Amino acid sequence: MENPLTRREFLTAAGSLVLMGEAAETSAGEDGIPRRMLGKTGVQVPILGFGTAPAGIRRSLSIGAGLYNEAIDLGVNYFDTAPTHTGYGRAQAQLGQVVRKRRKEIFLVTKCHEAGGEAALRLLDRNLKELKTDYADLVYVHSLGDLDLDVAMGKNGILPALLKAKKEGRIRFVGLSGHHRPHKFLKVLAEFDIDVMMCAVNFADRYTYGFEEKIWPTAARKKVGLVAMKVFGGMNYKDPGMTNSIMPAEHLQSAFRYALSLPNVSLAVIGMATREELHRNVEWAKRFQPLTAKDKQALASVGRRLAASWGPHFGPVA
Repeated sequence: MENPLTRREFLTAAGSLVLMGEAAETSAGEDGIPRRMLGKTGVQVPILGFGTAPAGIRRSLSIGAGLYNEAIDLGVNYFDTAPTHTGYGRAQAQLGQVVRKRRKEIFLVTKCHEAGGEAALRLLDRNLKELKTDYADLVYVHSLGDLDLDVAMGKNGILPALLKAKKEGRIRFVGLSGHHRPHKFLKVLAEFDIDVMMCAVNFADRYTYGFEEKIWPTAARKKVGLVAMKVFGGMNYKDPGMTNSIMPAEHLQSAFRYALSLPNVSLAVIGMATREELHRNVEWAKRFQPLTAKDKQALASVGRRLAASWGPHFGPVA
């Protein structure tokens, strides 16, 4: 049995109730997966998105493509991918086999991890070629915490370049993604019209990085679509199996519910490499219920302990 909450943990949990508020409004999808509006984009997305990195690293081209096709059939049509050098293995090549046949069924997301504009556009061209399409629904300025903002935000930087590509129709929406250094997101939000933001968010890393507290309220006021990633703490690279989680298995569903219970969040992108993971997460999405006050209090205690164990595992906080 869990130890009773300390007074400090209780006060932290109580504070989280104010932070978390009400989950975003959902509508029922024909496939049974709830859907939410992605900020100001006007697009409804399933509350479960497919993160392709684990399959890209650990599955063959044909098996990965088969998994993506099955996901679409189940109602998961939001696919988050990126090129090989950002840690996604063969994911874009796998997904390209699906995109060329089912482009109209897919909300396609890719990333550029370049500070300079010319380099970013060259990478965008390569991404689209590999994905076998002439446009992406959403392109993230990836891992913002690693980029030099003076370059990225300058007149020859990635942000002006991707916004120009949006005007040209090669991108529908421009976003920011990142795992660390939350303060950089506020700087970009103050100067650029961003459509979507994807951050590392889970009930443990809240106590280390705190995107949901430090950054997301400002983004929500600007009607930026909010996407949760690293919901299970990120891939477990030490596990020889297919797991995409460093979080203890008994807390996975609570972590899923935590992310989707945050106010204004549109979906949780979860990496999957097996049919078992896919079907489990689809069922959790179909049965999703926001966390109760009691759930939140219990997770505050667990989250602080995990945060102390993990530390700043995604990189520097400041």
